[in-house]
Amino acid sequence: MNERHSIVRSVGAYLPARILTNDELAKMVDTSDEWIVQRTGIRQRHIAAEGENTSDLAAAAGRKAMENAGVGAEDIDLIIVATTTPDMTFPATATLVQQKLGMHHGAAFDIQAVCSGFVFAVATADSYLKNGLARRVLVIGAETFSRILDWTDRTTCVLFGDGAGAVVMELGKDAGQERGVLASSLRSDGRYWNKLYTDGGPSSTQSMGLVRMEGKEVFKHAVGMITDVVHNVLDATGYGIDDLDWFVPHQANKRIIDGAGVKLGIPPEKVVVTVDRHANTSAASVPLALSTAVADGRIKRGDLVMIEAMGGGFTWGASLIRW
Repeated sequence: MNERHSIVRSVGAYLPARILTNDELAKMVDTSDEWIVQRTGIRQRHIAAEGENTSDLAAAAGRKAMENAGVGAEDIDLIIVATTTPDMTFPATATLVQQKLGMHHGAAFDIQAVCSGFVFAVATADSYLKNGLARRVLVIGAETFSRILDWTDRTTCVLFGDGAGAVVMELGKDAGQERGVLASSLRSDGRYWNKLYTDGGPSSTQSMGLVRMEGKEVFKHAVGMITDVVHNVLDATGYGIDDLDWFVPHQANKRIIDGAGVKLGIPPEKVVVTVDRHANTSAASVPLALSTAVADGRIKRGDLVMIEAMGGGFTWGASLIRW
C-alpha cells in the first residue's frame, strides 16, 4: 500500500486512586457482588477523588502518553478530548488540558459521542493528520462518570467508573508503510436516544442530569451494531477476522463483549478485557484497555488491532490499526 497512515506512537493511562468494590457498593444500594459479576463481569471500579476533575484525569493520561512517545507539549499541535463529563459546560475540557500541559499553541477541542467518543476522536485525528491540518495529535478519552450516576439506581450505578486513556498520533514517516490507522467506520442513529441518556442538560433543565438506561434495549442493539462496523472496516481494508491479532472492544459489559466476539468469530484469547477491573469508563474504556494490553506485552509492534465502541445516541464505530 502506498498511502501514508496515522500511526499510534504511544499510549498512556490514568486511574483514580480510590477503588470501589462490589462488596462496598452493596452497602450503598440493593445489590451484591454475585449479582453484579453474573450480569456484567464487573468486580470493581475507580472513583475520582473530591476535587479531581475530568481535565485532571485527562492531563495525567496525556502526560503519560507523551512521556512514552518521548515528546513534549511543544511537539503537540492538536488535543482532542472525548468526554461526556466535561469539567464545565464550557470551555471545552480539551482547552483546560492544554493549559495544564503548558501548551499555548495549536488547537484543542472536545468530542461528545459518549462511549464511542474515543473511536470518533481517533478517526477525527486521522483525518486531521492526513489532510495536513495537524502534525501530531494527543487523543484522550476521559470520564468522571461517577458524577452523573444515580447511586440509588442499581441498574446503572454498578456499571460505571472513572478514568482516562490517551494516545499520541502522527503521520507515518515513510510512504508505503502499512503501520497506522488503516480504516474507520462511524455511525449514529438518533432514534434510539432515549435508550441511554441523561435526564437533564443546560438547555432543557439547566442541570447536568443523571444517567438513565433501558438495559435490555441497549443489549439488544449492541452486538449487531458492533459487528456491523467491524465488518465495514474489514471490508474496506481487505482483511478478515482471522487476520486480527487483537480485538479491543468498549468495556461496557462482559456479556456484550462475549456476544460480539462469538458473532464475529473472534477467539476469546484475542479479546482484551478490562471491564472486571475498570467497569465502564465510557470514552476512556478503549484507551485504558489498549494501555493495559500494551503495558503487559500483549499488543506489539506490527499487530493488527481492531478497536470498537457503542454509546448513547446511539453512536457506534470501529477502527483498524496496524500497531
